[in-house]
Amino acid sequence: MMDTTQNNNTKETETGLSEALLSAWLRVSTSVNNSRIVSKLSYNESLVCNLLYRNHRDETAAPMTATLLCQKTKMLKSQMNRTLNQLETRGIIRRERSLEDKRVVHILLNSDALKDYEKQHESIIDILNKIITELGLEETKETISILEKICDIADHLFQNEEAVE
Repeated sequence: MMDTTQNNNTKETETGLSEALLSAWLRVSTSVNNSRIVSKLSYNESLVCNLLYRNHRDETAAPMTATLLCQKTKMLKSQMNRTLNQLETRGIIRRERSLEDKRVVHILLNSDALKDYEKQHESIIDILNKIITELGLEETKETISILEKICDIADHLFQNEEAVE
């Protein structure tokens, strides 16, 4: 009888924690997607521009392709194509054929868009610096570590689900 009660309590605790984690996750997602933070770009556009921006700053990085962007963002090809088409229509990105392999198309931020994105990136960094000030260095490092663990676990779980399908 004691084991059944203990199992029920454990399940209730796990369910409560799962609900609390989901609620916290959604609050973070909603806060990050807040229009004050990402004012001119959709969430998917922001993800793509951030990757292109970081790639641009890393002189040793290989040029980005739509396939690589899909892998890094975990977007479907259809979502990525729609996002890239929207960004290209607005003049934020450009596509260039590889000189080595004409089948490969590189995705790059346009220079004007790069300047605009840098401004937006700086405003995001300013907000994050305020969060760091409120949390303190140790809690910030712990938060980063926990978020990275959550992402690693989620990636592992979703990879296993895909392997089963």
